[in-house]
Amino acid sequence: MYQSFIGLEVHIHLLTRTKVFCACPSAFGDEPNTHICPVCMGYPGVLPSLNIEAMRMGCTVARSLNCRIPERTWFERKQYFYPDMPKNYQISQFASPLGQNGYMDLEGNGKIAPLKKRVRIKECHLEEDAGKMIHTGTVSLLDYNRAGVSLLEIVTEPDMETGEDAELFIRQLRRMVRYLGVCDGNMEEGSLRADANVSINLPGRGLGKKVEIKNLNSSRFVRLGLNYEIVRQGGVLDAGKEVVQETRLWNENRDQTEPMRTKENAQDYRYFPEPDLPVFAPDAAFLASVEAALVELPQERIARFEAEYGLSSELADLICDEKAEADYFEEAVAEAVTRGLEKNDAASRISSRLASDIRHILSREGLPLSAIASLKITPRRLASLVVLSAQRKVSGKNAKQTLEAVIAEDRDPEDLIRERGWDLLTDPERIAEAVRGVYEDEGPLFKEAREAVNPKRRRTLTAYLVGKVLERTAGRADPGVAGEQVKRLIEAPQPAANK
Repeated sequence: MYQSFIGLEVHIHLLTRTKVFCACPSAFGDEPNTHICPVCMGYPGVLPSLNIEAMRMGCTVARSLNCRIPERTWFERKQYFYPDMPKNYQISQFASPLGQNGYMDLEGNGKIAPLKKRVRIKECHLEEDAGKMIHTGTVSLLDYNRAGVSLLEIVTEPDMETGEDAELFIRQLRRMVRYLGVCDGNMEEGSLRADANVSINLPGRGLGKKVEIKNLNSSRFVRLGLNYEIVRQGGVLDAGKEVVQETRLWNENRDQTEPMRTKENAQDYRYFPEPDLPVFAPDAAFLASVEAALVELPQERIARFEAEYGLSSELADLICDEKAEADYFEEAVAEAVTRGLEKNDAASRISSRLASDIRHILSREGLPLSAIASLKITPRRLASLVVLSAQRKVSGKNAKQTLEAVIAEDRDPEDLIRERGWDLLTDPERIAEAVRGVYEDEGPLFKEAREAVNPKRRRTLTAYLVGKVLERTAGRADPGVAGEQVKRLIEAPQPAANK
């Protein structure tokens, strides 16, 4: 049985308007090689200039990861001889990165990942991204639009043990940077990507030979690649061989890692101080702007939603998946409370609508959760509909109709319900009239329900008959009143047959 050691190097594209050392736009998906200039193309004699917003965003992430921001931080040249880096070096940080010695607490469900595990953050450093190589058959194409884009690299200590640990780390980090508004976290577009380092050894003997798995573009591939590599290295050691220190790639079509190149060491990059950029010493105003950019982080918000609103951990986690949805939820709950609902009742009803109806609408319209604020069903309107339902002024069926009408017509639910007669019918006499009509149409089913020996069959028939009553009243009848009347009619003693 071997002990495994996993560390991650996560790269995130910062949402700066321009690149990190020049004024070229930082945009994804535009025509190749349209966002380039002499600086990001590495022409002789050009001078880089630090994007202060990139530094601020990087320090905000570092602070959110409990890192220390040093009094002085600077940049180095990292020798990087690849076609996607025109200068043949990358401006990065090595000796004094902008964030140092932090941590993130993983909070899993205790099933596939630990309930709580601390992962130390070695550093966060700011650098420029490389360009993009596109291989088509025997031809390689180069797009330098991405060259020079602001890139923050977050390096962990080898504190994780399984692919599940690493997947959870990626998911929590992605959620965190989206909350901070510094990265969109889109792994498919390369906005967030990870390299994973893994080694195994006999327990108590420390780290083994490190293997790096490069450019993993989904948290699932991080998990699969690491778990595969742990098994592969175990097989190598079991055969009496030595693990080769190398860089490997994850082949998603074959579900296996494959060799790429032997692993570089720090000395291979021949770091030396970047002569064209001065040392950066954050002043009080800069540090204050970093503190002002901090927000309540997802794990903190989940814990608060459980305590403050009485939500289950699963529901709190679902609602807090996107900051926009969590904000929407709190605004809707506050509005429902002002209209007379008790806070926990409002939270329960609104979270239920968010988890079902609202998510269904967003999915149907092809919109991400982050677009929830653009819906015509605003927090105020959802709160209004929830309160009307709680006060038994609209049935569940008509509440759904009203929700769709609000979105289609951009109108308030109270007006729609009043104008279209969708208010809840509670008058026992009018409901009894509908029940009698159903009895006339479905008499044999009432008899079958009355004589049913199997309780489940009786409940099924009763529910069907109540549904027929609701159908007769265009969904307006109070289901509770209709159910009681149908039940009484089923259970009523029948007159004896004449002999």
